[in-house]
Amino acid sequence: MSMSGEQIVGLVLALLVMCVGLAGSILPALPSTPLVLAAAIVHKLYFGPTGAGWIVLTILALITIVSLVMDYLSTVYGAKQLGATRWGSWGSIVGLIVGMFFSLPGLLIGPFLGALAFEMVGGRNLKASSKAGFGATLGLLAGSLGRIACCLAMMGLFTVNVVYRSMTGG
Repeated sequence: MSMSGEQIVGLVLALLVMCVGLAGSILPALPSTPLVLAAAIVHKLYFGPTGAGWIVLTILALITIVSLVMDYLSTVYGAKQLGATRWGSWGSIVGLIVGMFFSLPGLLIGPFLGALAFEMVGGRNLKASSKAGFGATLGLLAGSLGRIACCLAMMGLFTVNVVYRSMTGG
């Protein structure tokens, strides 16, 4: 048995939405793993037995939860390990948002500059603020790498399962 044209288009559309989720691993305005999971669920609702299986959807939901927890903890851990306060954590997020308007260099430098500036506004000296900014940036980068890995794993698992189920009739 082979995949129908409708199934191929459905898989491609789901993967395109999932790619937006993958981009959300880096861009703060877009959801990452939750969007990948949502695309898989919508695909299942439309295609029924030839969509992803319930076990796979459960695994995708678990990966989404792990990703969200890991993301939060990596940012907090990275910032706290190098002495960031809440000022620095908020500054790194603001810096990331502003930095996304300046392409890749902005995404890398923005969190550092944001944390540095917010720490200094919070009353810390340049050396402590720089260290905190570096920690906050490392935490954000670690979280992004984790989200990317989770999104890619989810997309791969979804694709293999859908192709298999489509070829075998569910």
